[in-house]
Amino acid sequence: MGAEMKYTQNTLDKLQAIVEEAGYVLRYERGTFQSGYCVLEEKKVVVLNKFLQTEGRINTMLDLIPQLSINKELLSSESKKIYTELISKFQSEEK
Repeated sequence: MGAEMKYTQNTLDKLQAIVEEAGYVLRYERGTFQSGYCVLEEKKVVVLNKFLQTEGRINTMLDLIPQLSINKELLSSESKKIYTELISKFQSEEK
């Protein structure tokens, strides 16, 4: 999702699909989230700050997805491709 990533609702939908296909429930609520999100790992619930605009939601999802335990086999082929790109980008930034 590197340079060609656009801050559009379509991009956000694709990122949300990865999380949902992996079995997580995604909710947008108000709260005091330092990072823009909160993960209830044992319940597989992700709560995002509902006041974030599309760009903020996308950036939050980009931070969040590498931290979730996601089984790639549950993902559709499009989601798997995006997820793989995202993880490889994340790992190269970590080094």
